[in-house]
Amino acid sequence: QVQLVESGGGLVQPGGSLRLSCAASGFTFSNYAMKWYRQAPGKERELVAAISSVGGSTNYADSVKGRFTISRDNDKNTVYLQMSRLKPEDTAVYYCNAWIGRSDYWGQGTQVTVSS
Repeated sequence: QVQLVESGGGLVQPGGSLRLSCAASGFTFSNYAMKWYRQAPGKERELVAAISSVGGSTNYADSVKGRFTISRDNDKNTVYLQMSRLKPEDTAVYYCNAWIGRSDYWGQGTQVTVSS
């Protein structure tokens, strides 16, 4: 079955960096686009970044452009989110997502807290 497992979250000071990872299994990873979403307390889940199946195309939310970079390693079945110049408003649970067939798959999420 499809599994998405995020890791790499934690507590970081404003201006710091973190790299999130999402290990995928149960499907042909290289065939599918992957996305990162986040959800802050009391807010709707929002799309942060997306990457095409072979990594040639990426898209970002305006709020993270120039600070976050999405990438993937199809040999390792893993998608990454490099986050730099973090701000308190980046605090959220970050989720990995894949749309496969007619189903939407999500990881369990990883908490990112940006605070001094």
